[in-house]
Amino acid sequence: MMNNQVLIEVCVDSVASAIAAERGGAGRVEVCSGLIEGGVTPGTGLVEAVRNRSSIAVHVMIRPRGGDFYYDADEFEIMRRDIDAAQRMGVDGVVFGILRADGSVDLARTRELVELARPLNVTFHRAFDMTADLFRALEDVCAAGVDRILTSGGEQTCVQGSPTIGRLVQAAGDRMAVMPGSGIKPGNVRSVLEQTGAREIHVGLRSSVPSPMMHRNSRVSMGTLEGREYERFVVLEENVRQLSRAARGD
Repeated sequence: MMNNQVLIEVCVDSVASAIAAERGGAGRVEVCSGLIEGGVTPGTGLVEAVRNRSSIAVHVMIRPRGGDFYYDADEFEIMRRDIDAAQRMGVDGVVFGILRADGSVDLARTRELVELARPLNVTFHRAFDMTADLFRALEDVCAAGVDRILTSGGEQTCVQGSPTIGRLVQAAGDRMAVMPGSGIKPGNVRSVLEQTGAREIHVGLRSSVPSPMMHRNSRVSMGTLEGREYERFVVLEENVRQLSRAARGD
């Protein structure tokens, strides 16, 4: 679904969030797990469930672990296998990014994954923001045949990076889409769109909701962040709808 020619992509890690995103007006979802680490490859069960319940485009994160984007041979093979699995599950696109140790795009392996992924759509994710030279990286990603870059303009949020994103949009021209992401909210979405000239945006829009668990053991924490066992983060339909209205200028 388009909103005055602006497509909204929502990052989701559950079927409930994917359904809410579509009902709220999103045109695409990016399925991830481990969002606290910026997103890693989700399980096949989640991907299949989202694909079965969604009528909008479904893209899948291909990232074998958290941390940096410099991958060894085993990790690269995992990415290849995960792309193959995504194709078999009938999704519309995959999302990945690979860098060299010097902060440049790993052009050869990016091109290899793009060719492997076809005919799926390909997004180069915010590994792009960790490169040493954004405009050189844009040319490399374009040369690899990628369809889209997700970026905050090399800043913590795309609100801060909007001037740079606008220059990237102009540099990319018709060769690929440049999609702002990170920190977009209903109150700033029009400003981001106007400053960048982008026609696609990427949002999280997750809200904290309490766990339905009645029995709670406060002595045990399952992860490195204490207190997360009884808190959930989901996308709410109304929040997506509000952003969609704001993007249209309603």
